[in-house]
Amino acid sequence: MIRAKAFRLAQSIVNGFDAFFADYLNLTLAAHVRFESAAWLEVHDAQQRRQMLYQAKIEEVVKIAKQTVGGNIDDPELWVEVKKKFIPLIDNHRNIEVIESFYNSVYCRVFQHKVIRDKYAFAYHSTAPDIEQVDPLIYRAYRGDEDMADLTEQIIEDCGLENAFEDIDRDIAFMREAIQRDLVPKLPTGFEAADIEVQVLRSLFFRNKAAYIVGRCICLGQVYPFVIPLLHNDKRQLFVDTLLLDSSDISIVFSFTRTYFMVYTDQPSQYVAFLRSFLPRKPVFEIYAAIGFPKHAKTEFVRYSVRQIGRARDQFVIAPGIKGMVMLVFTLPSFNYVFKVIKDRFTPPKTMSRQEVKEKYELVKLHERAGRMADTQEFDNLVFDRRQFSEELLQELRKEAALSLEESGNVLLLRHCYVERRMIPLNLYLPGKSDQEVRDVMDEYGNAIKQMAGANIFPGDMLLKNFGVTRHGRVVFYDYDEVCLLEECNFRAIPEPKNEEQAMASTPWYSVAENDIFPEEFRLFFTGNAKARTFFEELHSDLYDYRFWRGLQEKIAAGQVESVYPYRRVKRFRQR
Repeated sequence: MIRAKAFRLAQSIVNGFDAFFADYLNLTLAAHVRFESAAWLEVHDAQQRRQMLYQAKIEEVVKIAKQTVGGNIDDPELWVEVKKKFIPLIDNHRNIEVIESFYNSVYCRVFQHKVIRDKYAFAYHSTAPDIEQVDPLIYRAYRGDEDMADLTEQIIEDCGLENAFEDIDRDIAFMREAIQRDLVPKLPTGFEAADIEVQVLRSLFFRNKAAYIVGRCICLGQVYPFVIPLLHNDKRQLFVDTLLLDSSDISIVFSFTRTYFMVYTDQPSQYVAFLRSFLPRKPVFEIYAAIGFPKHAKTEFVRYSVRQIGRARDQFVIAPGIKGMVMLVFTLPSFNYVFKVIKDRFTPPKTMSRQEVKEKYELVKLHERAGRMADTQEFDNLVFDRRQFSEELLQELRKEAALSLEESGNVLLLRHCYVERRMIPLNLYLPGKSDQEVRDVMDEYGNAIKQMAGANIFPGDMLLKNFGVTRHGRVVFYDYDEVCLLEECNFRAIPEPKNEEQAMASTPWYSVAENDIFPEEFRLFFTGNAKARTFFEELHSDLYDYRFWRGLQEKIAAGQVESVYPYRRVKRFRQR
């Protein structure tokens, strides 16, 4: 009897995944038309709907599974049989690794993320084969020519967009110049045109208001990546904005700070393998997330972290920097990520609830992150070896986050936490830097605030400690407990005092509503760092003016969507 139930349950999960994946692909497929028609508000809506689709399908599958089995499905021994029946059902599935993650999600939903063992689910091991060779069917292949101009034009023509180009000859000339300057000198000495094969992924990568052609040149066994961003002018004509040929620039395009791409692939592992060929420093889970598979990315992260933490010789410690009022943050020095646990009690003046904090993190997850907000993975019932925790950290957890902590022997369990990429807090980055370095990072800091605001996000608490600096020198926001939509804020100027008593008052003598923001007060964020403040005011003093913020609100209310460039503006062929 249990075997029959197990088979029905396994089959319902397979059916549920296939139904989910079809809906997922259809939502992604329509990105092509959304770009052609410049339907930018629909782009944002589709991103949200696609992310919410997964959890909705998990809930539906669990409900159907209960009906299919005809009884309780929370018997762990039943799931031993379910996994045995499930494996042969997916033996020839094109997406074994992703459907395993879907199975895990159903299992975790049933057991509330408890009793996670490999005999019940695909927790730490996968049945998916390692992919070493990229299937030629996922890309178009071209042979090199003498100056690459004809080849470049063919690649653009084959991308399948129906919009006319603003000036294709001009764009080809720009790309030809970039190739001669930035690619040809890197190629092996003595190569000939016949030695070059150019491979271009068949699907465009859509995000924000851009479509990206992604490919690689293969020359005498060496791989040279390229990315071609295509944008609209105000007449919906296309133009090539730049040609990225540097691996570091391309890595930023796929950064953990970016919104997930809409890229149509019915076999994501193949796209991951292609991208990994020229992004070797980027973990597999970050690439899965970048191309729109964050749930499987979470599975891959768990497997990666188990390996990395298991080999570590150091201990988890409280993360460097000023302690948060809402989150207790800790890290393993040899591991490039931080763990954030919501405190039991928030330090005044923080007054929000635990649920409100979770909602803030969910808001960021579903929103356009504009390359300025770190991606965050949320976990329930994450298990650690208590012996890997420093005594100071253990005491801090017991004191500040006892409601999220469970200890049993050497097992330490966190009932809820978030994981983010570790960065250098901006306030710790500044000491000892040269004037030019401080100026550059303050420019980045101001740009980060402006780009988040352009994406309809107000960070709330803009203290330097809430921003981090990446290895590429970019400034990224990572503390989300006070974020809100920019359109919800009321930006005001501080009223002029009418008398000396008002001027000398230690507290505001004027009324202040909960959503009132006074940009003039942003100068307080630089308390103790006069140099940083001087450079910031030189570069971004407009952020102190309430009219700047209201201007952005008017654009958002009018349906305008700001362009987001995942590369330096100096990289653009023309400044627009």
